[in-house]
Amino acid sequence: HVQLVESGGGSVQAGGTLRLSCEVSGDTSGTYCMGWFRQAPGQEREGVITINSYGSINYADSIKGRFTLSRHDRDNTLYLQMNSLKPEDTAMYYCAAALSDLVDPLRPQDYDYWGQGTQVTVS
Repeated sequence: HVQLVESGGGSVQAGGTLRLSCEVSGDTSGTYCMGWFRQAPGQEREGVITINSYGSINYADSIKGRFTLSRHDRDNTLYLQMNSLKPEDTAMYYCAAALSDLVDPLRPQDYDYWGQGTQVTVS
């Protein structure tokens, strides 16, 4: 079983930055892919950026050049650095983990474990 705890959300003005953290605990030996997803009110959850066990990164076009994902194995934490934030980035952000190889890593339906989410609001 894998536990995920997100933190770092908040309210910022457009153009600002935030850094989200996802603390990972439990049995992560079988974890193949991890990433960040988001869900705005009234919208479906969407993939933002993911990384697999080989270090390959997939990301949504909407965040290209603005968001960066990093994984720190020493402290079992996944980070999402968000720069040049836009109002359309406003959403609940979730960290997720998958236990299998994924054809489409940005598809949230294939993930096995989720955190509780952290709210990001850009005005």
